[in-house]
Amino acid sequence: MNASEGVWLSINDYSRYKNVSISTIRRHIKNNILKHKEENGKYYIYASSMNKLRLREEEEILRIKVELEEVRNQLRHLREENNELRMLVEIYESRASSHPSKNGFAVAELPPDLPISL
Repeated sequence: MNASEGVWLSINDYSRYKNVSISTIRRHIKNNILKHKEENGKYYIYASSMNKLRLREEEEILRIKVELEEVRNQLRHLREENNELRMLVEIYESRASSHPSKNGFAVAELPPDLPISL
């Protein structure tokens, strides 16, 4: 692909791409600051294909960062839940060992405020 090749973006796409307001882009078109063309009453702004490639890469990086943050939040939640369950098992086992039954099996009462979801 030749570096001089490019793409024509709508005003909205170019606005998102450059993170610039639509009114600023229209002002730049009016003042011939941006390379542009008009087709069927719509303006298109030229962006080199390398810029579009960078935009796609930046979007992919952003998507991966968001996904990573979601995974981190899920992991943190699972660790907290795991710690709570470990604590409940320790409580249950300590009560079970202090209440042996006649047949050799230890059974303890579960705490009444135990949050159990089935």
